[in-house]
Amino acid sequence: MSESSPAARLQQLFEGRRLTPTQRRIAHSMVRRAGDVPFLSSVELAELAGVSQPSVTRFAVALGFDGYPALRKHLREVAPAESVPGGGGAEDAYNEYQQAVLGEIENLRHLAELLADPGPVERAGRLLAASRPLPVLGLRAASSQARGFGYFAAKVHPDVRVLDEGGSMLHDRIDAARRAGATALICFALPRHPKEVVDALAYAREQGLTVVAVADSAFAPVAGHSDLLIPAAVGTGLAFDTACAPMLLGRVLLEAMCDALPDAQARLEEFDARAAARGLFVE
Repeated sequence: MSESSPAARLQQLFEGRRLTPTQRRIAHSMVRRAGDVPFLSSVELAELAGVSQPSVTRFAVALGFDGYPALRKHLREVAPAESVPGGGGAEDAYNEYQQAVLGEIENLRHLAELLADPGPVERAGRLLAASRPLPVLGLRAASSQARGFGYFAAKVHPDVRVLDEGGSMLHDRIDAARRAGATALICFALPRHPKEVVDALAYAREQGLTVVAVADSAFAPVAGHSDLLIPAAVGTGLAFDTACAPMLLGRVLLEAMCDALPDAQARLEEFDARAAARGLFVE
């Protein structure tokens, strides 16, 4: 993420802080509304995050400020002029559907800024490529992300195991992957975050697996159980969250994994040849 973006500056403010789950929720809400936060009252921020006003005050103190007014003053001093409310009013001209799309475009812009440093993605690609088998975890809202990643990963990786169902067998399937030689697990974690996912990641790490997570925020509940977490925000402008940025990040990780698999291109060419011979696709 670019150091010049409001979201990046907020991330830096929170880095290295030991935050409670409630405080992580506040931090997550602030990052999602980075341009507006310097101009919100403590009551408005509390409503945005779904917490109490005293929780916002305690959060500001945890960050080293005397209270929320001091935190807001600091944010206003570093906020870019163009983020001041009322500066343009262009968003008012769009209907709610357009605003939802524009919100996703902004999420993708933040993801592009994050990828200016390719190091974490490249490291993740190497970890995933080296794991044989490769477990891919995603439950409930994130199950489609896990299945999509697993579908394409299986074209280049010799053993991909999608874990998209919870229940008592989830730990058994993690055990089976570990016994078969797995060294890493990739998890897609999106709101609302199932407790099962958090428990499964804690268990996976206990068994010696390195956890790579794609989550909606660096402060998501899975953060404490991830060795490498790469955030990609979800859109919240519609009745159900939209996940364009997490999906695209999954494809980026697939690309990085392909780069780390020496036979990836050969596998893809072999698949194309077989598909042509079978008449699998309509031209």
